[in-house]
Amino acid sequence: MSQKKQQMQVEQKVPENVAKKTVRDTKLREAVAKRRTERLAANKTRRSQWEKNGQAYEAEYKAAEKGLVDNIRKAKSEGGFYVPAEAKLILVVRIRGINTLNPQVRQTLRLLKLRQLHNAAFVRVNKATIEMIRKVEPYVTYGYPSRTVIKNLVYKRGYAKVNGQRIPITNNNVVEQQLGKCGIHCVEDLIHEITTVGPHFKEANRFLWAFKLRGPRGGFIAKRRSFINQGDWGNREDLINDLVKRMI
Repeated sequence: MSQKKQQMQVEQKVPENVAKKTVRDTKLREAVAKRRTERLAANKTRRSQWEKNGQAYEAEYKAAEKGLVDNIRKAKSEGGFYVPAEAKLILVVRIRGINTLNPQVRQTLRLLKLRQLHNAAFVRVNKATIEMIRKVEPYVTYGYPSRTVIKNLVYKRGYAKVNGQRIPITNNNVVEQQLGKCGIHCVEDLIHEITTVGPHFKEANRFLWAFKLRGPRGGFIAKRRSFINQGDWGNREDLINDLVKRMI
């Protein structure tokens, strides 16, 4: 009777390869669960930091707006006037196609990232960029974008340039992977860097693909006339915001 029990126990023994596989699978499951827990904890910490950054930027913007209003009121009460600082950022929108396009103008438009009709791009204000814009002025319209317009462009029409490919900015990880070394870890950091024309504006602007806008609701007035002559091309200053809102 005892011999039969021993034979039954021997038959029920788990094969060695199955036992090894079970141990290996258990270790892998534990490692995957550990990595998942660590990843969730890290994501939670990063999300809280991103929220704090957004709140800090919002407070900074409100303080700047309040300071501007206070300066204007103070100057008015003293019988003078207040002149705000010159704009550091220009938004350029291409409004004409490729017909009868000079090769030099075409190259300048490419340097401005305006390869197609209704493309838009941010440009830092300096002597070189102003000269480039003047060279292609009959083919573009430009002005000084507001913070709201910059935010809407990035969130609604923003695409990233990653390894030469046009990638949608669906989450903050896309931004962090490409611009984390510059201290830009989320979309709010990116918008703040563009709005304030910070020290890493070049990297942030290069990261953004040219915005592909649609034709403005209501259409253009006259593309062959300048804006100051009741046309479309040329400098619109702050009125560029009204045009871009119709094109987003």
